[in-house]
Amino acid sequence: MAVLSKIRERSLFLIIIIALALFSFVLSGLFDGNLFNKTASNIGEVNGEPITREEFAQQVELLRTRSNGRSSNMQNINNAWNNLVREKIYQTQLEESGVVVGEKDVWDAMVSQISSQNSPQFANEVGLFDPEKLKEYIATLKDNAEEDEQGAAAWLGWINYEKSIKKNLEQNTYNALIRAGLGSTLSEGKRDYFFKNTSVDLDYVYVPFSSIPDSLITVTNDEIKSYIKAHPKAYTVNESRDIQFVQFKIEATEEDENEIKQELIQMIEDREEYSNAAKSNVTVPGFRNAVDMNEFNAENESDIPYDGAFYNKGALPKLVADSIFDKKIGEVYGPYKENGFYKLSKITAVKQLPDSVKASHILIPFQGSASADQTVVQSSEEAKKVADSVLAVVRGNTSKFEELAKTMSVDKVSGAKGGDLGWFVYKTMIPEFRDYTFENPIGSTGVVESQFGYHVIRIDDQKNIQKNVQIATFSKKIEPSEKTENEIFERAETFASDLNSGKNMLELAKEQNLSVRPVLGLEVFSDNLAELGSQRQIVRWVFEENSEVGDIKRFDLDNGYCVAMLTSKNKAGLSGKGQNVRNIIMKQKKAALIEERSTGTTLDEIAEQNNVTKSSSLAVSNTSPVFAGVGRFVDISGVVTALDENELAKNIIGKNGVAFAVVTKKTLPAELQNYNANKMNLERSLTGRSLLIFEALKENAEIVDNRAVFY
Repeated sequence: MAVLSKIRERSLFLIIIIALALFSFVLSGLFDGNLFNKTASNIGEVNGEPITREEFAQQVELLRTRSNGRSSNMQNINNAWNNLVREKIYQTQLEESGVVVGEKDVWDAMVSQISSQNSPQFANEVGLFDPEKLKEYIATLKDNAEEDEQGAAAWLGWINYEKSIKKNLEQNTYNALIRAGLGSTLSEGKRDYFFKNTSVDLDYVYVPFSSIPDSLITVTNDEIKSYIKAHPKAYTVNESRDIQFVQFKIEATEEDENEIKQELIQMIEDREEYSNAAKSNVTVPGFRNAVDMNEFNAENESDIPYDGAFYNKGALPKLVADSIFDKKIGEVYGPYKENGFYKLSKITAVKQLPDSVKASHILIPFQGSASADQTVVQSSEEAKKVADSVLAVVRGNTSKFEELAKTMSVDKVSGAKGGDLGWFVYKTMIPEFRDYTFENPIGSTGVVESQFGYHVIRIDDQKNIQKNVQIATFSKKIEPSEKTENEIFERAETFASDLNSGKNMLELAKEQNLSVRPVLGLEVFSDNLAELGSQRQIVRWVFEENSEVGDIKRFDLDNGYCVAMLTSKNKAGLSGKGQNVRNIIMKQKKAALIEERSTGTTLDEIAEQNNVTKSSSLAVSNTSPVFAGVGRFVDISGVVTALDENELAKNIIGKNGVAFAVVTKKTLPAELQNYNANKMNLERSLTGRSLLIFEALKENAEIVDNRAVFY
């Protein structure tokens, strides 16, 4: 990109600047004490227990490895923080409650794992799990830890596995103690039964808040502030920042696209090039005459690797199917534009293949294969011998396949069905498995190796054998040229410079036909910024101590640049949503006004005082809280079902109004001989609340979070 060009031009100058900056950093650390401050190495604290940079970095790396690139760096950081906070909180509770998980507890949990019980490595002569073999495996791992990096990594993986088992045991034990106290009695079950099944017929007056104009109610700012102070948890906000930005995308121009297209046109035919090795001109095969398409794509730097798979017409993109499928072998199509690339294509082979296959397999793992867990110790060579011996057995007696799949295959899903994978299409399976099952006849059996291990395969059936083609395609991504990159860089630099000289962002953007996008409420751990995606660099900038409102800065993005302005710094504390609080207070005042004027001793008088009509409703209960002609009132039904007959209940405040009621008939449910079912329902409800145990512990823990200092 253009930035690299600028760096090269000013390399000596930059080296001097970087050296001075590092020297300045060291000096500042010496004078303010931060450089050697022990607390600076801590990511945070939980109940006084530090979370060190080392253990935090290990946890982040572990999550990064497990996600295999599927989660962002900030997601890994947040997940690592949550995991360690959870671990430290439970650690405190376990120490205070005296809960101890010993080595025997961990061992018992380890041997009960399904992966251990079902592993053939830990089976004795009669095929049953033998814990002594597991002990031997662990001892071997420990011995191999000092031999090489692979052995050390395997041992570390096992240690982490043991730690995770112990941690889960500890947390589950503590949670079980809490759940044991979340019980219920038969009396509570009876009360719940009557609460839910008691119904009433009633006369009532309902006065909606909407019947009182808002203009009659005054809500002051002091009242809003007082309400917020009285409800701090609901209205506490974190420190935040507001920004606005203009994005400068680096995109290919029409001129850039034409250059790429011409490059592909010149690549079709053979060409003469001077060879230093031959000291003369040599003929370089073009796309049309190239034989080894994998080599051609590699040498000419195709942006999409060669795909040697076969496809029927229905499996190809419409453009390719309509334009290429019926061409002759070797006939070139293109350059054509597809999904952000310019491409050349030609058919290199034609085969008759099924469109779907039904097959079964027995998967034998080896150490390092994708299907292997910590218990797998056999090498690739050893696994191959096992697979070959299984193949020999099933070729000698086909009825043995299902039995061996159930007992030996590490793929437990298909293994439970005798190895049956069902029907699948060409693109479903990995290449090694796909090629064997689609290119061999029904009934064939064989062994293929893949990233998952060795597959003993049996082809059970095939459907719709038809024409399939192998298409060689050379691709060049449509990307901006260096000239375009430089132009966008200069444009972004000039825009930032003009803003720093005092120009208004909105006016300047309008002149240049650019859009200004605001981002409100950025918090210290925010990651995604609208369409810019993950931009921690911008978040860190706005939270720097020396960043002030009005500051401007240009940032490099993956696909261009962004010029951002800090527009607001919002302090942490109580900050209510004014309109929301205003509505709450307004309803409270309307309820008070309705209560004040409802002085009547009968429903008719109260209805007249509020200019509404009296109504009646039958069979209102807490399971059916419906008031005829008005709607559902869950918040009011709980009150009226508890009233005695002919008792006037006044000022029942609901979500959207106030009710007045007289029960004319109260119907109690029939007594039950036993309320155990109701008791059990209550206990199940309480068990569901046990999922909130950690959140309750976290709310009462003292947590210091310093992540923003480091990330």
